[in-house]
Amino acid sequence: MVALLLVLVVVLALLGAVHWYVWRRLVRDVTAAGGLARRLGTAVVVALPLFSLAALVSSRAGAPFLFQQAVAWPGFLWLAVLLYLVLALLAGEAVRPLLRAWTGRRAAAPTPAEPVSTPTPAEPAPVTPAPAEPADPVSVPAPLPVSVPAPVAGSRESGLSRRLFVSRVVGGSAAAVAVGTVGYGTYGVLRGPRVKRVTVPLAKIPRAAHGYRIAVVSDIHLGPILGRAHTRRIVDSINATQPDLIAVVGDLVDGTVENLGPAAEPLARLRARHGSFFVTGNHEYFSGADAWVDHVRELGLRPLRNARVEIPAGFDLAGVDDVAGESEGRGPDFARALGDRDRARAAVLLAHQPVVVHDAVRHGVDLQLSGHTHGGQLWPGNYLAELANPTVAGLERYGDTQLYVSRGAGAWGPPVRVGAPSDITIVELASKQA
Repeated sequence: MVALLLVLVVVLALLGAVHWYVWRRLVRDVTAAGGLARRLGTAVVVALPLFSLAALVSSRAGAPFLFQQAVAWPGFLWLAVLLYLVLALLAGEAVRPLLRAWTGRRAAAPTPAEPVSTPTPAEPAPVTPAPAEPADPVSVPAPLPVSVPAPVAGSRESGLSRRLFVSRVVGGSAAAVAVGTVGYGTYGVLRGPRVKRVTVPLAKIPRAAHGYRIAVVSDIHLGPILGRAHTRRIVDSINATQPDLIAVVGDLVDGTVENLGPAAEPLARLRARHGSFFVTGNHEYFSGADAWVDHVRELGLRPLRNARVEIPAGFDLAGVDDVAGESEGRGPDFARALGDRDRARAAVLLAHQPVVVHDAVRHGVDLQLSGHTHGGQLWPGNYLAELANPTVAGLERYGDTQLYVSRGAGAWGPPVRVGAPSDITIVELASKQA
């Protein structure tokens, strides 16, 4: 408990430091002290992290779903914008001295003096005396306008002006880069996943199963942001490929059946010759795994909870519960799913997290289909994902087992993907006997 509190304090301190840095560069350095712009900017930088905190904890705290939806968009999007703001501002620190030097040289450059013209005195005109008139009241001439000299290059006023100019250029550029990046990444998620195709040769697959197609979809992440329309796009994309079998490999939801049951209903329209199958992911255990397993069964998907079925095409399909289920006594059980099978037949395993591939190797699995990583979702998150997963995305071999990891069809937290586009993968099995 003490260690958890210490980690929480460190995380909060880090977030506080990051937000202070953003406030300094985007508010304090580019606005006048005490002005309306500074007050508004400060209020925004204080409010947005509060939305983010509410978005992160509202679901697990059991807040009303309408409240979750209200805070999710600004809260989660700010996390993505904050990431790219900080990266862009840090890059701007390297540019800042160069801009200052350039503006200093321009300010110090001499300007050519304009020639002064001296008027030629005119010949005095003859004076004709005028008749005397009553004297007018004495008029006082208006004072001549006083010109204020412009700041001299190198003066304090000139230095302040250059610093303000540089701060606004760097801050404005960083904000434009961050908003543009997040905007494009959000469009990619809301547009829906693209279908990709991968051919996997398996030695034990019979000739009759050559070309067998498995539609793999993971990490749909239905929640306060991604709802029924997101599910419908995924279902339509899968059905358009006319697969032989559909595998939903975990992290379907971020919320309860009560709140997200209607969003999942389009899954009932999935169509495949040999059916649709489902295994749990870690987020199901944050959302009520047993209730969701029952619900997807009602929608026509077959859950594989440490279980195996024989596919008529000539291979075994097995599925294991996610490792997060160990806290509830329902973790992966490879002996139960694969222990008594005929090893002359090929085995395809559905397992949410790639980390169990070493167990799959020990149990003679030919192909493991996984998700979980999101491909990193937000660059440079892929480098962090590599530290925790044997494969972040794509197809790799471990001994006699091949592992394919999908980037997923949705997004967790920010509905944004940068450098890791969402996908639905059609895995086509190839027989070496064909």
